[in-house]
Amino acid sequence: MVKIGVIGCGYWGKNLVRNFSQLKDAQIACVADKDSKSLDLLKVNHPGVNSTLDMRDVIKDPDIDAVVVATPAISHFEVAKLCLDNKKHVFVEKPLALSVEDGEELVRLSKKNKKILMVGHLMEYHPAVRKLKEYIRNGDLGEIYYLYSQRVNLGKVRVDENALWSLAPHDISMILFLLDLCPEEVSATGESYLNKKIEDVIWLDPDKIRKLTVVGSKKMAVFDDMDPDEKIKVFDRGVPAEDALSLRFGDIHIPAIDTTEPLKNECRHFIDCVREGREPLSDGADGLRVLQVLCMAQKSLKAGGKPFRLE
Repeated sequence: MVKIGVIGCGYWGKNLVRNFSQLKDAQIACVADKDSKSLDLLKVNHPGVNSTLDMRDVIKDPDIDAVVVATPAISHFEVAKLCLDNKKHVFVEKPLALSVEDGEELVRLSKKNKKILMVGHLMEYHPAVRKLKEYIRNGDLGEIYYLYSQRVNLGKVRVDENALWSLAPHDISMILFLLDLCPEEVSATGESYLNKKIEDVIWLDPDKIRKLTVVGSKKMAVFDDMDPDEKIKVFDRGVPAEDALSLRFGDIHIPAIDTTEPLKNECRHFIDCVREGREPLSDGADGLRVLQVLCMAQKSLKAGGKPFRLE
């Protein structure tokens, strides 16, 4: 039985509490949050779980094996570092940190103390994304020409991070996972409408869209996370290599996809890694790769879209 402590049970943390509490070989020993209202709601939904306003009660508890960090992104480094310093396995929500240097420090600490460090890159645990990776790896789509994603919504507007840091980690981690490649160059543009310091474009859209399109030399695939039944569609369409002026139209294939909640898969994976002592799929190194892209995108954003090469 892996004893879990959770720090942060607000907007997303409550979903992590729900999923970890449903795992038979995990036990939530204590949940910490600075907001008493969040803890009041926790007591309603999980009456048997201990709670505290002081995260140190979780970090210092010798009976707790692992800590789940679901605090605002600005505090991820500080909280995760305290947990690692106190010899706890750590699951930290995305992004890993807000600077590459801080991310590297967390990775170093996890290796030094021989503790699991896992980043909440949810899309890597999505059954539909796994299926899409299978198509790419097997060559079913042919040579991958390009891919693009859309993630917009009239959603929660944050005051401590822009839309890039709030939502882009999902798509960046998903793309790096699918292609097993890192970009050579990054550029980003954005605008601030509600707050002069917070780029908020993709929070301000009437539609909720979560879609990724992969264009290959043989076929094209679309992953639509908002479609409840047809998450993936594979289009046998394209341009014949021998005739670039004609189009080829074939069948549409809709594969059966496992309906297990991605967050449940992610939480299950973390517990398995702690119990078995193995590296997670979205380990510290994976979190660091995503962080490097994010930091270059942020640099480009502030430079008006100027492209920057990754080191």
